[in-house]
Amino acid sequence: MEGQNKMLDAGIKELIAVGASVSANCHPCIKYHTAKARELKIDEAEIRQAIDVGKMVRKGAAGEMDKLLEEIS
Repeated sequence: MEGQNKMLDAGIKELIAVGASVSANCHPCIKYHTAKARELKIDEAEIRQAIDVGKMVRKGAAGEMDKLLEEIS
């Protein structure tokens, strides 16, 4: 398969970690990964975008959980 051995660069990995940290509600993780992203000189707008994506994921998951809780109670 073409591109099979292509690796994500460190900046992309940190942006993914930022979004995942937000969606997981992990305070120490978001502090660590935003600091690491800034160390890597990632643009603040890109960090903000990763945070916003994490918030959307978190909000969607919470909404689905609320629906499930209504169904089972």
